[in-house]
Amino acid sequence: MASVTTYCRICEPLCGLEATVEDGTVVRIRPDKEHPLSKGFACPKGIAMAEVQNDPDRVLHPLRRRPDGEFERVSWDEALGGITARLNALRREHGGSSIGWYFGNPATFSYSHPLWLNGFMAALKSPHLYSAGSQDVNNRFAASALLYGAPVLVPIPDLKRTDLLLMLGANPLVSHGSLITAPRIREDLSAIVARGGRVVVADPRRTETARAYEHLPVRPDGDAWLLLSMLHVIFEEGLQDSAACAGQASGVAELRALADGFPPEETEDRSGVPAAAVRELARDLARAERAVVYGRTGTCLGRHGTLTAFLIDAVTLVTGNLDRPGGAVFGAAPLWLDEILRLSGIATYGRTRSRVGGYPDVLGTFPAGVMAEEITTPGPGRLRALIVSGGNPALSVPGGESLGRALDELDLLVTIDLYVTDTGRKADYVLPATTFLEREDLPLPFLQNHLTPYVTWTEPVVAPRGEARQEWEVIDALARRMGIGVGAFPLQRLAHRLGVRPSPRSLADALLRTGPAGDWYGLRRLLGKRDGLSLRRLRKSPHGIVLGEHQRTGTLRRRILHKDKRVHLAPPEIAAEVLRLAEAPEPPDGFPLRLIGLREMRSHNSWMHNAPALMRGGRVQAARINPKDAAAHGIEDGAPCRITSPHGSIELTALVTDEMTEGTVAVPHGWGHRGGWRTANAAGGANVNVLASPDPADLEPLAGMARLNAVPITIGPA
Repeated sequence: MASVTTYCRICEPLCGLEATVEDGTVVRIRPDKEHPLSKGFACPKGIAMAEVQNDPDRVLHPLRRRPDGEFERVSWDEALGGITARLNALRREHGGSSIGWYFGNPATFSYSHPLWLNGFMAALKSPHLYSAGSQDVNNRFAASALLYGAPVLVPIPDLKRTDLLLMLGANPLVSHGSLITAPRIREDLSAIVARGGRVVVADPRRTETARAYEHLPVRPDGDAWLLLSMLHVIFEEGLQDSAACAGQASGVAELRALADGFPPEETEDRSGVPAAAVRELARDLARAERAVVYGRTGTCLGRHGTLTAFLIDAVTLVTGNLDRPGGAVFGAAPLWLDEILRLSGIATYGRTRSRVGGYPDVLGTFPAGVMAEEITTPGPGRLRALIVSGGNPALSVPGGESLGRALDELDLLVTIDLYVTDTGRKADYVLPATTFLEREDLPLPFLQNHLTPYVTWTEPVVAPRGEARQEWEVIDALARRMGIGVGAFPLQRLAHRLGVRPSPRSLADALLRTGPAGDWYGLRRLLGKRDGLSLRRLRKSPHGIVLGEHQRTGTLRRRILHKDKRVHLAPPEIAAEVLRLAEAPEPPDGFPLRLIGLREMRSHNSWMHNAPALMRGGRVQAARINPKDAAAHGIEDGAPCRITSPHGSIELTALVTDEMTEGTVAVPHGWGHRGGWRTANAAGGANVNVLASPDPADLEPLAGMARLNAVPITIGPA
């Protein structure tokens, strides 16, 4: 037996793992006690990855659909040849813009996968790039583009130095943090209270995190109302940090005018927070020496997600806590990540608009909520072929039934995945992907999110099972057969012009060596400086390298891309959103309750329900409902119930609990699999996205976010 050090790539803490390997097989995974950040912590999902790795239901060979609808095993050469022949035929007849790509959450945790697929799509000159981000986080990048001119410039809460943390729509004791990499976040939060500070959790549900600290009940989708009313109080009572406003921002007077129409006495019915509590919280934030506001998924999926993300930073700035120790800080990567993303053309917002709906691109991607119509709407640029990697849009995109019907109209559908998923069942080809234990990796997308500056590298723990290949290898093979280059980065494009196709490993080493912390190919040592980073050095440091105690502050001005180098607090897009907020229509009659999402410790989106270790104990999906609402609608604890929205219905078990605020029902997402693995089918459950609107016109306008929170519903016995 051998012990191999690696790190988890399921969610953003990136916890250190130790894998026990026997005869080329992972037999056990345990937390890495020597990891400098996670220090022996890992959640059940990371530990259970050994069962995913060894799952007998994994796809291990290329599969091709037969005329009778069943799959047959084929060689890689047959699969790649058949796929590229059909792709090239579509290019000749309809152009590269007829080919699209959807990538899911796991793709973001690979350093090579997104780079190669972005380069592939750029070479095709196709706008049809979609991701799970429009069901999760794209509004945060849109807000950053409006605020700073840079969509990838996202502040993180300085938990280790703050005195007051206000969290909106976040439950880090379960999620372990999102858009922040802090593996022991429970300890960070408890330390705030231990040093005399406060952690306030605003949420419609008394979550695990809210139970541990202070809970501020809010109404679903009430966050923008709460934040605007807090700004109203801060300006009305002269509590703003005038020096910060004058030194960092433009549009302060305009923001004040926008907030003027939202006094807390008039917004408490929409926010769910009493006026007195709003005023007290606003004063506490403004008067605290070090305070920060942090929001995540719960704030992203309502009708006004981009406005909410924008206002979170606005409140932080106006109270003098943006780019300050203990406030919101901007993490720096040990390579020129800002510049690389900008020069590669990936870091965009609104550069192009979708054919259906006219939505702005976010980081080069369009909302997944328009894919069905992009397939079924005739005309130039119609989507005719789709490749799906690490995602399951038939389950995770709102209106899955309409998307499922649209997928059947494609000329070609290919999935690259670990399993035959709900989407894969409709595919012409299913190609086997490696797990994260079977590939090398650098946490490239998350280097700026580390609360403690840090970098690591991992080699594969084991060789790929069967004929599984890394996604970048599949993309590169397709590109070679199609006669196109793959170049997301300028360095890649230059290499292609010289007739060289660099590997991700060589590209990573070049980026590390030439970065601000790089070894500069030995020049740093010749100049008498400390050793810099290189792939060779990281390979000798299996637990990673800590680069500093805290992220630096005072860096914002040089990183803003607006020409005036100021934070823009009142762009016209936000002014229009505030007006839209004030004029929001009343929900339809007959749907008195509001549905919100819910993350559970032992599952992760739509791809971690197949590990038996996670399903032990008869875990079932349940709809959480307040006792008063349950009594009013005839719902009994543990009995089946039926939830209905204007768009669909689902049936599942009811869980009557006082953790829910009145008028709100919470249902975990990621269930409802009808894909090709046994445990998922046995687990059952319902796809909550059936209740969301499939209409592209109902997407949030600034980022194309799916509306998955505050969905109007009614409930009754099944």
